[in-house]
Amino acid sequence: MEMISVSSSNVSAVGYDSDTSTLQIQFNDGSLYQYFDVPEHIFDGLRTADSAGRYLHQNVKGVFRYSRV
Repeated sequence: MEMISVSSSNVSAVGYDSDTSTLQIQFNDGSLYQYFDVPEHIFDGLRTADSAGRYLHQNVKGVFRYSRV
């Protein structure tokens, strides 16, 4: 999955697979998570947010199923 670097104190890169609606997040500590059944507009909002970490916390965490990769 192609990853896009983001400027964040917590998140280093984000990626999205439109075929499976999977959002992938790489955190600055190196951990990698995938969130499932995420609409593409959520990814678009995340990659353009002023704060990727805040957007992730408000719109993704606790909303979508996830797995650490």
